[in-house]
Amino acid sequence: MDPLSLVGFIVGFAAIVGGSVLEGGSPAFLINGPALVIVLGGTLGAILLQTPPRLFWHGLKMTAWIVRPPSIDLERQIGKIVQWSILARKEGLLGLENEIERERDGFVRKGLQLLVDGNETETIRQALELEMITKERQALSGARIFEAMGGYAPTLGIMGAVLGLIQVMQNLTDPERLGQGIAIAFVATIYGVGLANLLFLPVANKLKSHVRALGVARELMLEGILAIAEGENPHNVELKLKGFLT
Repeated sequence: MDPLSLVGFIVGFAAIVGGSVLEGGSPAFLINGPALVIVLGGTLGAILLQTPPRLFWHGLKMTAWIVRPPSIDLERQIGKIVQWSILARKEGLLGLENEIERERDGFVRKGLQLLVDGNETETIRQALELEMITKERQALSGARIFEAMGGYAPTLGIMGAVLGLIQVMQNLTDPERLGQGIAIAFVATIYGVGLANLLFLPVANKLKSHVRALGVARELMLEGILAIAEGENPHNVELKLKGFLT
């Protein structure tokens, strides 16, 4: 659980509403259905047009990482690799065969299978590095969806403002519709800039940080598996992998 994500969103939203109240305004002024439809609908439409379906759904699934980030415990991984190294020294690489089924991570299972099959070190490295690059590229593409939304939202906010001003110019003699048009114009801009800077861009950056953390964990696993393949001393393996800890 990542409580900072929820706290950050609440604090940012409260700051906007609180600042409006302190300036003598009312929170009700920030509620405007047409402006929200223009900004959110337009942003969503642009993203759907830009993004392939498979990538869009992948990025949508990644939003769960905001409150439930991937579990990464580098010290636990190091301990596991050291145990594998000890086991491989005692029983040979085939002694790791039972460990494959116990692993949930497909990347780790693939590495252990390559190891048990007796592949050359360079073959293992190439196979795992290719998978690392592919997974990281896919995850970053999912995060960039929200980055793109952060770029579109302010522009759609300006478009909403222009539409509101057009309505104002067409109804200069009607005070009621005049006020509604001005409200849409200003609130749409607030929605566009606010959603971009309080939601979309922070979400994109949070997801990118998790992607980088996963990359470090996979790199650690790669180096550990390669060390076992080369028959390094378990103690040396542990010392080497502890360099990943900060």
